[in-house]
Amino acid sequence: MSQPLVISVILNTNRRRDTLQCLDSLRCNTYPNHKAIVLDNHSSDGSVPAIREAYPDVQIVNLEKNLGYAGNNNVGIEIAMKQGADWVFVLNEDIYLDVGCLAKLVEVGEGDPQIGILGPLVYHHSEPTVIQSAGGMLGKHWQSIHLGKDEPDRGQFGSPHPVEWISGCAILVRREAIEQAGMLDGSFFIYWEETEWCIRVSRSGWKIVNVPQAHIWHKGVERNYEPKPSFIYYGTRNHLRTLQKHEAPLQAKFYVWTQYLRTITSWSIKPRWKNRREHRNAMVLGIVHFLQHRSGQMPA
Repeated sequence: MSQPLVISVILNTNRRRDTLQCLDSLRCNTYPNHKAIVLDNHSSDGSVPAIREAYPDVQIVNLEKNLGYAGNNNVGIEIAMKQGADWVFVLNEDIYLDVGCLAKLVEVGEGDPQIGILGPLVYHHSEPTVIQSAGGMLGKHWQSIHLGKDEPDRGQFGSPHPVEWISGCAILVRREAIEQAGMLDGSFFIYWEETEWCIRVSRSGWKIVNVPQAHIWHKGVERNYEPKPSFIYYGTRNHLRTLQKHEAPLQAKFYVWTQYLRTITSWSIKPRWKNRREHRNAMVLGIVHFLQHRSGQMPA
């Protein structure tokens, strides 16, 4: 039986070591019909020659300009589609896959033609048995909730289960779902783009599924992760954009706006949050730019 073609898309920006390790884990995967594309975003750390030397079969695309995580990955997704990919696997450069990860994801996806997006069980790289994400839910207030977050893996996620979104560090998307729902929304630049994509794919009639038998380890977010002000900016602006774009219920909008205003007030008047002034300013700017319908990269 023929195996569907999977093309992985990996965005690299001065992460030579991580990208090489990611490619190494892909090479060791048992799934046979696979190709990889590395999108290099103006790296100055020797990434391109190092990848060419270690993986001459990997296609490298030098990006002309920085379009953010969403826009840059769209370049790779479009190339993968033109090259006949049946599934496009969008990966962070700082993840490492178990040898059977890709085969298990494809097996589950091919077993149900209504599945449009799949994701693996994500562990913290620094705590290899602690879950980072078993897929995500929005809840009634449209918050991004990671299932199993920071829980030791005790087998609590035993079989593939429906979710509302998949962590963008590793997201496998069926070709037909992309053709119907479109690619990532490039205006988001970064953050919330994978959640919005999953909502859009789901509303086009496709299932979103997490596969806990497929394992990866993600370096980028640790248990006590402290977001930078830029994360607060993009997260605030794009969260509000998602609520607006998909006509979230008034209850959810009221809750989210209340939470943002409460946080801004707390970070402004409570002495114990005086170190959050920069984060507060980023949140305010994110709200202002949402109201002004501004998108793209955060101003320097």
